[in-house]
Amino acid sequence: MYKLFFKRFLDFWIALIALICISPILLVVTVWLHFANKGAGAFFFQERPGKDAKVFRVIKFKTMTDERGADGELLPDAERLTKVGQLVRSLSIDELPQLINVLKGDMALIGPRPLLVKYLPLYSPEQMRRHEVRPGISGWAQCHGRNAISWTEKFKLDVWYVDHCTLWTDLQVIWITVLKVLKRADISEEGQATMEPFTGNN
Repeated sequence: MYKLFFKRFLDFWIALIALICISPILLVVTVWLHFANKGAGAFFFQERPGKDAKVFRVIKFKTMTDERGADGELLPDAERLTKVGQLVRSLSIDELPQLINVLKGDMALIGPRPLLVKYLPLYSPEQMRRHEVRPGISGWAQCHGRNAISWTEKFKLDVWYVDHCTLWTDLQVIWITVLKVLKRADISEEGQATMEPFTGNN
């Protein structure tokens, strides 16, 4: 019953109340990033697969510039990540605009993180099960390593969540997420600005 009805009901109202309460913070961060990103804008929109692999546009704060090299290609993430963006990301503030996605029903507060559309053909049938529920702003994998664990481990945790989606599990995720944000833990994989790309075998 929770997974089929109450989860969505709680997600909507919590997201709505949260957006109203933190709207001053969102405004300040928007202005701050607008200048820090050198004209690249404060918001990042990208297509991501949601429940049943249905594609939607995820909304995040933009933490990188759009600077390009002499060849016209974007510079590596580590070079485009600004100091302001790094702070916003370390505090997980960059995820807050996704509360709008929660209101729209594209996402849940808790669930497997929405990844890139190009990864869809690379999943095994078991890994594909992560799309049986709405993706979340935070999730079971984020509480157990986030970007510091391998893709294989992350997908196993995502599927575990699909099979154990309860109010108690979600409350655990919320509690652990708050602790990790306060400690700024597991933001990046060792040696990476964020996380190495998924290739289907890592």
